[in-house]
Amino acid sequence: MSQFTQPPQSPYSQPQQPYGPDHTPGMRPARNGLGIAALILGLIGAVSGLIPLLFWLAGILGTIALILGLVGRGRAKRGEATNKNMATFGTVLALIALIMSVVGAVITFKAVDDAVDDLNKSVSDTTASAKPKAGGEKGKSGDDKAGKEEKPTGEALEAGDSAVYDDDLTVTVGDATKYSPTEYAAGHTKGNKAYQVAVVIENAGKEKFDAALVTVEGRAGEDGVDAEQIFDDKVGTGFTGTILPGKKVTVLYAFDAPADAKNLTVEVGPNFTYDSTQWDLGL
Repeated sequence: MSQFTQPPQSPYSQPQQPYGPDHTPGMRPARNGLGIAALILGLIGAVSGLIPLLFWLAGILGTIALILGLVGRGRAKRGEATNKNMATFGTVLALIALIMSVVGAVITFKAVDDAVDDLNKSVSDTTASAKPKAGGEKGKSGDDKAGKEEKPTGEALEAGDSAVYDDDLTVTVGDATKYSPTEYAAGHTKGNKAYQVAVVIENAGKEKFDAALVTVEGRAGEDGVDAEQIFDDKVGTGFTGTILPGKKVTVLYAFDAPADAKNLTVEVGPNFTYDSTQWDLGL
């Protein structure tokens, strides 16, 4: 009979499983990871390149995405991946990111270079305006000034001469006169002589001047030995506060000098943006 012509089926046989589009019998699953990574990194790199300061990030991501994209395209050509278009697009984005990285680097370095040049120019202008006009004398007539030979900027001024800066700040140092320290004075050595000097700063400019950073130093004798500043009842307080336009301030300083010293050099620096000026005072 016909029902006995069919071979018996094994009760343990399993039904065949369907295969997906990326999984065929005898083949591995598609390796699409590199193409996907290339697309993501290339996109982030290209967006980062829109901001010049992020040129470094665009360069790093663009380089990685380019490598992954090329490898991903190679896999697709060998049939190991199915997203060739995605890998190609990621490679293109990587190239765009690299180009924008170079452009961003040029823009950033140019901006930094311009900023440094502007800063150097500003500092140079400030220093130039802080140089004193040597030979100026305060309180003397124009005829007296014209009849006196001007001294080079680097030469010490004499007692009563004024250093007039380009912003009309004027510093004047008077004669050195003998000073008698009290028993409470600090900075005076027994056997030395003390001398008092008046330092006048007049602000004839249009901006207020901060006098807190004014420095006054002394050196005595031909060897230029440091003359220690004396702090006493009426001397040694130094300049403080602000000098308004049109105002001037006088401060008394005292210095301790060897008994045989014949001269006292006083150096005044208005602040770190001004050149210091020296006065050579006879004792």
